[in-house]
Amino acid sequence: MGAAARRPCTLVVCRGCCCGDTRKHPGYDHGWQLERLRAAATASAGGFEVRTTDCLGPCDQANVIVVQPSGAGRRAGGLATWVGFAMDDDCTEDVLSWAAAGGPGVAAPPATLELQFIDPPRPARARR
Repeated sequence: MGAAARRPCTLVVCRGCCCGDTRKHPGYDHGWQLERLRAAATASAGGFEVRTTDCLGPCDQANVIVVQPSGAGRRAGGLATWVGFAMDDDCTEDVLSWAAAGGPGVAAPPATLELQFIDPPRPARARR
C-alpha cells in the first residue's frame, strides 16, 4: 500500500489572496494561528501534519482550512473536509482536537466545528 497508507491527517491552511490577510481581516492574529497549528502538529509526533497553500478559492469564507483524512481515514471512507471562517481560537482548537483524534473517517468532528463546514469550490467537487 505504500506511503499513502501511512499518511497522517493533514491540515491544509490557505494563505492565498484573502486567507491570512490582515488587510481583509484586521484584528485577527493570522500568524498566531499558523504557529499554533504547526506547534500542535510538531507535538503530535507525526499524528498529523500542517502545510500551507496558495488560494483555495472560497475567498468569501476566509480563512479556509482543509482537513484531509489520513490513509486509515480514507480507507474508512473519510473525505477531505473544508472548514470556512476559521478565524477564532475556538475553531482553531476544534480543528486541532479533530486532527489529533484522527480526522475524517477516524473520528467524529466537534459539533461546533461542523457548523463551519463549507462546500469546496466547483473543480474540487468534480474530483470527488
